[in-house]
Amino acid sequence: MKNKFTILGCGSSLGSPWITNYRGSLKKDKKNNRTRCCAHIQAGNLSILIDTSPDLKNQILKNKIKSVDAVMYTHDHADQTSGIFELRPFFWKKKNKIQVYGSKRTIKSLINSYTYCFKSRFGYKPIMSANSVKDNFKVKNKNNFIQFKEFEVKHGLINASGFLFNNIAYISDCNKIPRQSLKNLFNLEYLIIDCLRKKKHQSHFNYDDALELIDFIKPKKAILTNLHVDLDYFKLKKKLPKNIVPAFDGLSFNF
Repeated sequence: MKNKFTILGCGSSLGSPWITNYRGSLKKDKKNNRTRCCAHIQAGNLSILIDTSPDLKNQILKNKIKSVDAVMYTHDHADQTSGIFELRPFFWKKKNKIQVYGSKRTIKSLINSYTYCFKSRFGYKPIMSANSVKDNFKVKNKNNFIQFKEFEVKHGLINASGFLFNNIAYISDCNKIPRQSLKNLFNLEYLIIDCLRKKKHQSHFNYDDALELIDFIKPKKAILTNLHVDLDYFKLKKKLPKNIVPAFDGLSFNF
C-alpha cells in the first residue's frame, strides 16, 4: 500500500458556500465546495488525522477512511476541533484509545473543552489519550510509525503548530513563521500552506503572503489551503505557477 496524504477539507472557518448559501465570487463547481480544514495521512495501516473539523463525519465517509489511530492538532479553534466526538465509533471498533498530539497549550484546551473524550465522565469511558509535543515525536501503531516535527507558528494572538514529516510541511492557520521555525521549511517536497483571501488578514496569510513565502523557501510543490470565498479554484489555477496549486477537498498525493 502506498503512503498517501489527503486534504479532507480546504475551506476557511465557514467553508464554502456558507450556511446562508453565500459563495462570494466562486464559480458553482465541486472544486469550490470546501469543507473546513482537515487532512489525513495513511502510512500502511497507520491512519492519522490533522485536526477534526466540524465536517469530519462527511469527510471520513467520502474518503472511505476505515480507522483512526491518532490525531494531531494544529490549535484549539472550533473549526479545527469541534468534530472530535465523531471519532467515538473508531474507539468502539478497535477498543484502543486514539492518541492525540498537540502543543501544551492546545492539549490543555482540548482537555478542558472536551473532558469526556479524555477522562471518565458520567459512566462514559474516555476514548482518547493526550500527548503534549514539542519538536520531534513519533506516531505509531503495532506495525508502522512516522517521525514528525512540531514547530511553532503565529496565528493572530495565539501560537499554533505546523507539522513536518517526510519533507512535507502542513501549516493550515498562520500569519507569521518565526525564524526558528522557518529553518525547518527548506528542501520540501510539499508545502501545504494557509492562503485565506486576497486582502490582508490579522491572523492568516493572504494570497501575496503565501506566494512570498513559497518564493523564499522554494518547495518542489506548494498547495494553498484554508481558502475563503473570494479565491476561486479555476481563477487561481490559471494564474499560479505550475509548482503551486489551489487545494480542493479530496486532493491527494503519494509520498
